[in-house]
Amino acid sequence: PTHRFLADQLGVTVGTVTRGYLEAARRGLLSGEVGRGTFVRHVAADEVADTGASVDLAHNHPPPIGPGPLADVLQRTLGALASRADLTALLGYPADGGRPAHREAGAAWIERGGLHAAPEDVLVCAGGQHALTIALATLLQPGDLLLAEAVTYPGLKALANLLHVRLEGLPLDRDGLRPEALEEACRKGGARALYLVPTIQNPTGSVMSEARRREIAAIAHAHGLSVIEDDIHALLPPERPRPIAAFAPERTYYLTSASKTLAPGLRVGYILAPPGEAPRLAAGVRATTWGAAPLTAEIVSGWIRDGTADALLAARRAEAAARQALAAEALAGTEYEAHPVGYHLWLHLPEPWRSESFAAQAARRGAAVTPAEAFVVGRGAAPHAVRLCLGAPRTRESLLRGLRAVADTLAGAPDAGMAMV
Repeated sequence: PTHRFLADQLGVTVGTVTRGYLEAARRGLLSGEVGRGTFVRHVAADEVADTGASVDLAHNHPPPIGPGPLADVLQRTLGALASRADLTALLGYPADGGRPAHREAGAAWIERGGLHAAPEDVLVCAGGQHALTIALATLLQPGDLLLAEAVTYPGLKALANLLHVRLEGLPLDRDGLRPEALEEACRKGGARALYLVPTIQNPTGSVMSEARRREIAAIAHAHGLSVIEDDIHALLPPERPRPIAAFAPERTYYLTSASKTLAPGLRVGYILAPPGEAPRLAAGVRATTWGAAPLTAEIVSGWIRDGTADALLAARRAEAAARQALAAEALAGTEYEAHPVGYHLWLHLPEPWRSESFAAQAARRGAAVTPAEAFVVGRGAAPHAVRLCLGAPRTRESLLRGLRAVADTLAGAPDAGMAMV
């Protein structure tokens, strides 16, 4: 019914009904169609608020901003695309490295993070993981040594195993990778490249200072070391240090994507290559997927050009901040590291907890978390910590339930039988 009709039926103001409709749309229950009215949506199973026994704090998804607003943006975008005369051109094979307009949009997105990017040095990939695959496969041969942070993104470990690349983990502090450890590893020789996540590091959540980034860049330059800078979270902090690529552009392969900031399912990522290196990387793109799907790249490019991407980013950032505030309240008195607009936190476990037994016991209480072992490079010692991801639960209520399960687990004692086989 119309807002006014329902207000009369219920004996409330039109404003009350409007707010109710907006909330229902935010939850994905309603959708408005101009000229036709408001309709109840069919809600898919994966859109239903998670009310089951277990809350997913293990998967590092961007926090939801409500299916309604995102669906409205997508519907408008697809409607505009459908009316274009050149629509079928987006179903053809893309040019090497992506269509020129998509590379230009990628360069503009990278420049949002304070790094100059020439479109001819930007390649469009099928997501950040694909960008990382291209960088590793181009720079390294089987058996080569890749340096990384001692605890790092698990997707890197999987790729290194797939490509038969050796990994060596280097120690971190609260400012990120320690320069003296990198210097020592370079002096030992054999390392071909360094992979790191300087902004909202996964899993620790740290942001490397600009001074530390300059040190890392100087060491890489002195030893001829290539740097793979994974900066998928770069735009989440409203202010952030300049990327390492700004201080070592001739040897840094800068990676970012739309997954963590816009929408994971679009599968669009970017590599900013050192000057002159783009053709070599483009060969890797062709050898793997031939290219990112032009149709989805066009959606992302349009959003970057018209400001939609900035609005979605702001909404993700606001929801992340709200969820971090919930975590601060629910986990008050515990020791953890997190960025105020990060999607995860790194919870340090008190004595006598170990990360794997804590994760198992938290799961029994209703919260799935990731133990430190998943992030450790090689056979290094695992910290007594777990990563909690705040974005996967579809509602804040569900998130709070998971956080309380974690807090209850911390308040208890390890089950003595958990360590026995």
